[in-house]
Amino acid sequence: MSKIINRPERADLRPLQLFFLAAAVFVVSAGYGALLPLLPAWLAQQMPGSTPSEVARHVGFLSGAYTAGVLVGAPIWGLISDRLGRPRILIFGLVGYVASLLLLLLPSMGGVWTIYVLRAAAGLFVAAVVPVVPALVAAHTPKAIRARRFAWLGAASLLGFLFGPALNAVADALAAVFSDGVDMVTISTRIVIALSALLGAAMMLGLALTLPAREVTPAADAAQDSAPAHVGLAALWGLSVAVNLVLSGFEVGIVLQGRQHAELSTQQIAMMFAECSLVMIAVNALLFFTGLLDKVLPRLFVAVGSAFGIAGLVVLALHPSIAWMYVGISLVSAGTGLVLPVIAFLAAATSQRELGATMGSLAAAGALGQTLGSAAGGWLFGAVTRLSFAWLAVPLLAALILVLLRPSWWTRAGLAPSAALAPNPN
Repeated sequence: MSKIINRPERADLRPLQLFFLAAAVFVVSAGYGALLPLLPAWLAQQMPGSTPSEVARHVGFLSGAYTAGVLVGAPIWGLISDRLGRPRILIFGLVGYVASLLLLLLPSMGGVWTIYVLRAAAGLFVAAVVPVVPALVAAHTPKAIRARRFAWLGAASLLGFLFGPALNAVADALAAVFSDGVDMVTISTRIVIALSALLGAAMMLGLALTLPAREVTPAADAAQDSAPAHVGLAALWGLSVAVNLVLSGFEVGIVLQGRQHAELSTQQIAMMFAECSLVMIAVNALLFFTGLLDKVLPRLFVAVGSAFGIAGLVVLALHPSIAWMYVGISLVSAGTGLVLPVIAFLAAATSQRELGATMGSLAAAGALGQTLGSAAGGWLFGAVTRLSFAWLAVPLLAALILVLLRPSWWTRAGLAPSAALAPNPN
């Protein structure tokens, strides 16, 4: 039986606890990133006689089904975690995530619509991981190092996405051994799913052994908490929707480029995803090691990141060569890599009692953006091919305009408890 360590006080996280929290983010990101490049070939096999445009739409909609599960589940799990305890909700989410993956391996699994249901279920359970991990880190981290830990969580998520192609490489090697060259796509996909489930189970066990069964917010802290400013939080919701819409649609567009460029191989697409992750990791490392999130106004990161993202999407839309694609991917990755950590960092200034609900609402906003981006990316790419990248720049342009016109929305003061409401320490 797993030993649960009860630590109701809000002490700083121990290194092993922090490792497993970051690893949980890494694992769910790796599972999504590993399966995404396999979807076009796997779906084409599941849909005999389908056209490339039909496959493109299903790739987008299937990715949207996963993020729709996150959209529905994140605010619910975040709210429940504030009341029942964040560690136990986190472990429950990993149990469901592993189960939804393993069900994909059943021989009786029937067709594309079953895949839709199970991917939506996976997203629903991942929704218990996405908001709860940052809520736990924010609640148990001294303010002086909170920015660095959020940058670390962002890097863990990106490393997971980068690790996805490595899972594909392992799966391809194993499939070559066991399939004798027959039905490589199905066997490789099943191996990726099994490896993702195995990693999820390992993180589930590690968290069960290291985290407390339930958190209790000390009464003194609860008395000092107050509700976050609604204007500032609404601005973060909108920014999360916009950035995740762009990032998701951009990723779907990269996957589908392989069906337009005859010279663009699966390995090159994987390299483009690796480039995306490496650039975003480099940006997070810059924020982590320099502490810039504590030194520079957050709205400047949002403005610069939005400008970089817009420039990258324009490059991808106007320059069809593979060399220019790498340039555009780097710019988009750098831009979104600057903005995403700012969202979580600002949200950490909200009430300690409602961290789960706050992070859950932001995760839902991000999932809404991913759902819209996946669907829009698949549809736009099927309709206007690479010009879809230009349309994806519109949300970032709107974010840039709002940052310039409403600078007061993008500060920690806009989310932190009001000084007028806080008790006098003297």
